[in-house]
Amino acid sequence: MEFGGIVDGLEDKSILITGSTGFLAKLFVEKVLRVQPKVKRLYLLVRASDTKSAEKRLQNEVIEKELFDCLRKKHGKEFHSFITEKICAIPGDIIHENLGIEDIKLRELIWNDINMVIHVAATTNFYVRYDIALNINVIGAKNAMNFAKKCSKLEVFLHVSTAYVTGEKEGLLLEKAFGKGETLKGNMYLDIDAEIKLVERRKKELLQLDNSTMDVEKVAMKELGIERARHFGWPNTYVFTKAMGEMLLGQLRGSLPLVIARPTIITSTWKEPFPGWIEGNRTIDNIIVGYAKGTLPCFVADIESPMDVIPGDMVVNALIAMVVAHSNHQAEFIYHISSSVRNPVKYSILEQCGYRYFSKNPLFGKNGKEISLQKVPVFKKLAIFRIFLFIRYWLPLEMLRLVNAIFCCPFSKKYNELSRKYKFLMLLIDLYIPYCFFKGCFDDFNLERLRMATKKHNDSQIFDFDPKNIDWDEYFYNIHIPGVLKYVCN
Repeated sequence: MEFGGIVDGLEDKSILITGSTGFLAKLFVEKVLRVQPKVKRLYLLVRASDTKSAEKRLQNEVIEKELFDCLRKKHGKEFHSFITEKICAIPGDIIHENLGIEDIKLRELIWNDINMVIHVAATTNFYVRYDIALNINVIGAKNAMNFAKKCSKLEVFLHVSTAYVTGEKEGLLLEKAFGKGETLKGNMYLDIDAEIKLVERRKKELLQLDNSTMDVEKVAMKELGIERARHFGWPNTYVFTKAMGEMLLGQLRGSLPLVIARPTIITSTWKEPFPGWIEGNRTIDNIIVGYAKGTLPCFVADIESPMDVIPGDMVVNALIAMVVAHSNHQAEFIYHISSSVRNPVKYSILEQCGYRYFSKNPLFGKNGKEISLQKVPVFKKLAIFRIFLFIRYWLPLEMLRLVNAIFCCPFSKKYNELSRKYKFLMLLIDLYIPYCFFKGCFDDFNLERLRMATKKHNDSQIFDFDPKNIDWDEYFYNIHIPGVLKYVCN
């Protein structure tokens, strides 16, 4: 693998970025501007109705964030003019043809200027409506690729997917592309067009029902997503539709250089632009928040199995190296961005760091009283966990139901409320359990080759994406947990 320096590879490049108001895209934008101020232009696609609205969202949700403080300090009074020169907010939406960019002159300007497309936009909700997931993760990917193919100077298209498109497979999981119609269950064939038509047909059927409401449609679409995902072997709608997006891109790319990046669980920044920055609630952060607030009754996982996490700044460093390395290479490249092979970290480390941290740094409730810290019971076997749920939640619910039946429903409102919560809890457990007992490790042979190639250049230290360099105990205790409390809980 031969290429020039990474920083030099970004000079005078114009880059289109989708999902620009999201966590990963912000990190990408900040890093590029910080290390290569001679980048030509960053076109940021923002979901908005017009340019003014797009610019306002960009300012409020991206530029004004603490994430950009290093750049603000570096450029001082010239910061605003630097941002204005380098960043262009584009109103649009990936679910529409031409990315929803209605201004013909603006479209032609982009088509004649873009060198790289970074497609980050996605819905990452495990229990999202199937129609919405198809629109964003599948049709959105298709629209982004079709738009990119019209760019006369395009050198590379990078698509951010997820390592968990592999489903619930065990053992060493290779950096392998999906074939057309490939599924995770036997010899079944996945027809993406048929899935889109199925959704349209089901929505028409729902409209004909007498009791049809928006809530009925919402639940039906969510359940359909889970049903179809599991029919083909995926555990949830999110990873199912991301796999479909990968398949479509592979079919549509033609001779265009395509890079598919598959990060695992992305956590707060390790070093850049400063440690601990994070936005949104990542998967494992629910555990930290619940632990801190004393609202986590228990935890279920094989705590001695790897918890594959990777800091956001390492992911971005890898993405930048990928687009430079594969510019004008007419092939498809798959990369896992993971830690489970090179530097695995167990769930037990998170549990221990959480207990140590909150023992020394207790939180206080709204009443000003210290939240008492207790060791959360950890269930290592799913069967025992289900018995716990049965005794703790299902039995009291049944008792409440019997009382309502005998005494003319004095607690019917309470029962309905608790029943809804119990069903939602069971749904969350059903969705997250596959990851708590995940037995796979993500091979990163391709990424290791890329790491080796970057070491030939003087800027390799600027783009560190080697998880071997992380001390996980120090990272969780001193960086990630404080970051979650600062940026997620507040």
